[in-house]
Amino acid sequence: MTHTGNAPADMIGRTRAALEKIRRTHHCLIVAVTGSIACGKTTVSGMLEELGAPLIDMDQIAREVVMPGTPGYDRIISAFGAGVVQPNGTLDRKALSGIVFADETKRRHLERITHPLIFDRFVEKLTQLSKVRPDSVIQAAVPLLIEMDIQHLFDRVIVVYLPEEIQLKRLATRDNISVDKAAAIIDSQLSAHEKKPYAHYVIDNSQGRSHTREQVNQVWLRLQQDKKQQHPDNDAQ
Repeated sequence: MTHTGNAPADMIGRTRAALEKIRRTHHCLIVAVTGSIACGKTTVSGMLEELGAPLIDMDQIAREVVMPGTPGYDRIISAFGAGVVQPNGTLDRKALSGIVFADETKRRHLERITHPLIFDRFVEKLTQLSKVRPDSVIQAAVPLLIEMDIQHLFDRVIVVYLPEEIQLKRLATRDNISVDKAAAIIDSQLSAHEKKPYAHYVIDNSQGRSHTREQVNQVWLRLQQDKKQQHPDNDAQ
């Protein structure tokens, strides 16, 4: 299992300072939703969004900061060559993933390029969102939260959990890949079980959608209480 290393201290320091300013100014509760691949983070985040928690998707940000014409795109092409560019000019994310998946040194080089860009864009989006939605619970979907050791940046952490045998089947079916390939991908991250101790709230997504929604509703009520406790002088929305 490959474990993504800690994010650079200076980048984390800047991000922490920015988040603290947002908390003081807008009284937001900033929540991370995480879990291992194919465990259902998107499902849970969607349910929370329906309940009133605006969403910042770190995967979406990761795509935005490497679009053609961005500094991130140019730096990646310079580092990894034209072989990671598709005919339409966009990054071939599959080819790039194949390169860095097999070489930890190259993976870390890619992270040095992309992580500062991702974190800066995250802060920018959070700042804008908190101005529009002050006093709210704001969620960020962060797939590699624990691997990057950035869970401490958030007020609460929600881990979406699946037993590994179900996760394996869902990933293979979802991505139309072999079970062996799905297992290799799962092994490259911390397991859902290993992430559970870092959670304030765990949502078991192994049963039906209604069971997941029931848990999300309960967590939502708890998050409202958490926000009141964190900002006792502020009226809840």
